[in-house]
Amino acid sequence: MPVTNDLILRDECCIHYNIEVSFLDRLHEYGLIEMVSLEEKQFIHTGQLSELEKFIRLHRDLELNVEGIGVVSNLLDRMKRMQQEMAELRNRLYLYRDVDEL
Repeated sequence: MPVTNDLILRDECCIHYNIEVSFLDRLHEYGLIEMVSLEEKQFIHTGQLSELEKFIRLHRDLELNVEGIGVVSNLLDRMKRMQQEMAELRNRLYLYRDVDEL
């Protein structure tokens, strides 16, 4: 895949992952993938490739449409934030436990 710094040409990305350009465009329209326009060409940041791969798996394995992928992505993000919050609260609890033992 041709790479410009940390950008990959949208069409080359579609060829590499064997996906339709319209699928990638829909992900962009739905706000799931950001694209950059340079010289009338669309590019994707390499930092988004892991997210793109996750979206492709959801689409292929679970046969989700872009709207469904958006819902699942939103729920997974919320779950991750909740897990982080629980870890922070657990750490605070341990801190208070240690203080009480002194």
